[in-house]
Amino acid sequence: MMKKIGLFCIAALLATGMKAQNDITVHDDQTGKDEVIGLPEGMTYEIDSLLQEWNTKNYLGLDEKCESSDENPQYSKEEYISRLNRLPNVIEMPYNEVVRKFIDQYCTRLRRSVSYMLAANNFYVPIFEEALESYQLPLELKYLPVIESALNPGATSRVGAAGLWQFMISTGKVYGLDVNSLIDERRDPIKSSYAAAHYLQDLYQIFGDWTLVIAAYNCGPANVNKAIRRAGGSRDYWQIYPYLPQETRGYVPAFIAANYVMNYYCEHNICPMTTTLPPSTDTIIVDRDVHFDQIVAVCNVKAEEVKALNPQYRTGLIPGAKKSCILRLPTHGISAFIAAGDSVYTYKSDELFTNRSEVEVSQSAKKSSATRSRSGKNSRSKSRTHTIRSGETLSTIAKRYGTTVSKLKRLNGIKGTSIRAGKTLRVR
Repeated sequence: MMKKIGLFCIAALLATGMKAQNDITVHDDQTGKDEVIGLPEGMTYEIDSLLQEWNTKNYLGLDEKCESSDENPQYSKEEYISRLNRLPNVIEMPYNEVVRKFIDQYCTRLRRSVSYMLAANNFYVPIFEEALESYQLPLELKYLPVIESALNPGATSRVGAAGLWQFMISTGKVYGLDVNSLIDERRDPIKSSYAAAHYLQDLYQIFGDWTLVIAAYNCGPANVNKAIRRAGGSRDYWQIYPYLPQETRGYVPAFIAANYVMNYYCEHNICPMTTTLPPSTDTIIVDRDVHFDQIVAVCNVKAEEVKALNPQYRTGLIPGAKKSCILRLPTHGISAFIAAGDSVYTYKSDELFTNRSEVEVSQSAKKSSATRSRSGKNSRSKSRTHTIRSGETLSTIAKRYGTTVSKLKRLNGIKGTSIRAGKTLRVR
């Protein structure tokens, strides 16, 4: 019998340990069995790793004016339903005990992460909203990166998905994100946001239902279609829920919970970190190779800042000579870059660019090799002689040198068999 979500109650999940960090247990009152639901990976990142981001260290801080406590107030089912209904969303966000448990996760174990994400919103949400609006998508999708990456642009999943929107390499390339040894545009907040919006639009054309789109974003459209078939053709997420991969079962509930907590954090005594917006930035197109170290030295910008504003470049090299690349810097840095002209590109170029475009093979090595080759050939082809001693015959000489009498006669032009001592014979 198909499980009904309303019958689920979820076991408490506040204990320490790897399992407690990565999944929750769902109890089915009908069958009496427990079922494990994996948490989206963005809900498992430690707050200490989030606080290492450059933007965080430079522009986020504790809000001393905000009165907070560690107490998480409990509310009735009706209050949760009312709050979810008041959200200005197009996407359906119903309440059930699974959603409630994910809300509790954000409001208890992940309270500090929520404080961070509320502040980081100021950096990234305007980018997300512009990308979503350009494809005419529901703006509440801006909270997908909350559960995908916890708004950590440097996030990399255990299966290799990367960036705020957690693109796999194959999917990223389909949507125009370049990934090679020098560039990983999945980590570019702007390019990846537009790629994600495009992908979400394509998924909606397939499913026509946003909860199915969100599930497919996590596990792929093939897995969602498989769950639909196994559920008898139902296209209701909550009906195909038991047939989805373990982690995806919690993905839509986590998305609903993220929308809830990012709007009702005050009701749960969560204080956002304060945000000081960084200086305005600008971009320039680079069509020559340039290294971060050159930019730092000539344009009076900090190395960490250049790296943070250009996370798509994996080695510090911007390969503009291979294709035009975007460089983002504070406004004053862009002005300095333009004013410096060629001096940016020539600064310590001999030290920073060591890869050779052409090399010659050592000529002395080639001569030595050729000499050895000729020497060996001459040695093998050089004739060998024997001085005839008294008493020797062609037969005894041939046997000594491993040849035949007829060969000795041919080499030396001998017609008979008589030979004289003191004469020289060629033996090979």
